[in-house]
Amino acid sequence: MSPLKITTRDATTGPVWEIIGELDYTTAPELLAQLPTLALQPGQRLVLDLTGMDFCDSSGISALIAARNHAHAEQADIALAAVPAHTLRVLRIVGLDQIFPLYPDSAAATG
Repeated sequence: MSPLKITTRDATTGPVWEIIGELDYTTAPELLAQLPTLALQPGQRLVLDLTGMDFCDSSGISALIAARNHAHAEQADIALAAVPAHTLRVLRIVGLDQIFPLYPDSAAATG
């Protein structure tokens, strides 16, 4: 089991959160707890860089949806970057690849 680590950096388009480790039942509350502290301006884009995400279960998917809802409530956009194959498969099966813009990496998502 990999503990969850979320690092934040700023890009010209808005904040980039790098999700490292496992986003699952035990760690998703950590991401959810950080959402209210995320200040987004209308028109910005929150990028969730999933390069270092090892695992994502249904609780993790729910946390990603919560992040999307938070961004949209702030009149901002959201994008997922470098989605691991196993998570991408789940997103496609449940149709979430249609509501999350997907990018190969964070540079493409912030460019």
